[in-house]
Amino acid sequence: MTTMTQTSARFREFKMPDVGEGLTEAEILKWFVQPGDTVTDGQVVCEVETAKAAVELPIPFDGVVHELRFAEGTTVDVGEVIITVDVAPGSEDAPAPAAAAPAQEPVEAAPAEEPKGRTPVLVGYGVAESSTKRRPRKGAAPEAAAVAAAVQAELNGHGSAAPVADAPPVGRPLAKPPVRKLAKDLGIDLATVVPTGKDGIITREDVHAAAAPVAAAAAVAPEAAEPVAVSVPETPATVGSARETRIPVKGVRKAIAQAMVGSAFTAPHVTEFVTVDVTRTMKLVAELKEDKGMAGVRVNPLLVIAKALLVAIKRNPEVNAAWDETNQEIVQKHYVNLGIAAATPRGLIVPNIKDAHDKTLPQLAAALGELVATARDGKTSPAAMAGGTVTITNVGVFGVDTGTPILNPGESAILAVGAIKLQPWVHKGKVKPRQVTTLALSFDHRLVDGELGSKVLADVAAILEQPKRLITWA
Repeated sequence: MTTMTQTSARFREFKMPDVGEGLTEAEILKWFVQPGDTVTDGQVVCEVETAKAAVELPIPFDGVVHELRFAEGTTVDVGEVIITVDVAPGSEDAPAPAAAAPAQEPVEAAPAEEPKGRTPVLVGYGVAESSTKRRPRKGAAPEAAAVAAAVQAELNGHGSAAPVADAPPVGRPLAKPPVRKLAKDLGIDLATVVPTGKDGIITREDVHAAAAPVAAAAAVAPEAAEPVAVSVPETPATVGSARETRIPVKGVRKAIAQAMVGSAFTAPHVTEFVTVDVTRTMKLVAELKEDKGMAGVRVNPLLVIAKALLVAIKRNPEVNAAWDETNQEIVQKHYVNLGIAAATPRGLIVPNIKDAHDKTLPQLAAALGELVATARDGKTSPAAMAGGTVTITNVGVFGVDTGTPILNPGESAILAVGAIKLQPWVHKGKVKPRQVTTLALSFDHRLVDGELGSKVLADVAAILEQPKRLITWA
């Protein structure tokens, strides 16, 4: 959804859109433009991370970037203005960019030109007519300048930076809500933090510096002497000591925590296990890799396991359902959006293959390959993770035998696949080395009785033991 407003005939505002269903905030990971850059309709201007995924945001009009309202690393509510664009450069019907107001700089000796490198600017406190921002505190800039001057004087006198935590700004410290929350989580009193942002605003880095005094002593003076805003890290910052590390919980990790707690304490979980000989499945995988009909797609055991689960659902369709708490109804789904749990640098996500039940084996292989590649690149969209019905999680890739998986919220079942190992197994009356794995099926006991869950798990195991059943049962 594109969100924008028009502040005048010359300037337009672009607001943080709701890039996924029901999302209320997003973190700005990276700006691809800076004030003064020319942008065109459809050009990606920044990357944001929601509670579901990282998403690139395109600008919906042409012009010249006038103002960036938030720095990288800032969490912004949906609907807040994040960038203003001059759509009629050269006109005189709007105020000058906030970056051109020298009275708001925290240091008096500002250079005539801004550096041409990446200089994230903390704005939202500038002079744009339509800005929805906090009124700057009177005297904030002089206070920040006084602190910077005191630090510089200490440097001139002793040749090293001295701790300046004993000279906090007077009055209520200026800081944005996310920064206040960070300070609260870290147990930092904002009154003791020396601000380095514009207008005496306390930034995330200031809070982290206060939480790590040793690092702050070496970093405060150089930052205070610079006339630009402090750059915010693109990844969640960590603070700690030799004994512990604290990592802010946000983005995908925050969503995972909320979803898992909600699922575990809402849906009554039942988990059943079965150990199965998958030697014939492994032979089938080897044969499919040489099959011309599978050329160009990735073939692995997960492909056959996914097909086996789809066949089991076809034979037991009641398992593919959802619980409607509001209407007190069981909603049976006549389609299967097959979720695949994927571990990514940003955390666990569960994109799903839409209408997987209708796909042939080559189509399913292609969809799996695309899903994994997109997740690995961090480009999975919120839409790709919505509407799942049943999920597979392959813990075997980590060498784990099995586990008790937690349901993806709103889904009826999740199948965990353990490591496939060569083990002694009784085969045709003799103990032989066979490829063996353990499957675990967790299901919502409001929807799925023990008998139904057992039938689904038994069908999956039977297919993996005798893959020819895919032909007779599909």
